[in-house]
Amino acid sequence: MVNDSLADLLTRIRNAQKAYHRTVMVPVSKMGKSVLETLKKEGYIESFETEKVGSFDEFKVFLKYDEDGEPLIANLKRISTPGRRQYSRVKKLPKVNSGLGVCLVSTSQGVMTDREAKRLGIGGEVLATVF
Repeated sequence: MVNDSLADLLTRIRNAQKAYHRTVMVPVSKMGKSVLETLKKEGYIESFETEKVGSFDEFKVFLKYDEDGEPLIANLKRISTPGRRQYSRVKKLPKVNSGLGVCLVSTSQGVMTDREAKRLGIGGEVLATVF
């Protein structure tokens, strides 16, 4: 059993892209779905769908690569962990790679990027950074 399903999701995506896999299977969770929707909206993954594997449901994530075959996600890092939660006010949300990357933030209105959170004027838990 995995204690931190979000860290597991990020690690599976990171490892699959290092191995140049086209797809990766990830266990289903509500937070995972929100994060995958945000990554898809930002263009870091192609898509994802739910698949039945045995008696469990899993997300099949279709990874995205550039025209040279290199992964679009160069850096994927978990910030807030179950043992040490990282919260940030809207004015103190971190900039990822001088604004070129995104920071995934869990707010009262759902998981969104740092840009969306700043536009709405709300802070929250800083989940991960993507570049």
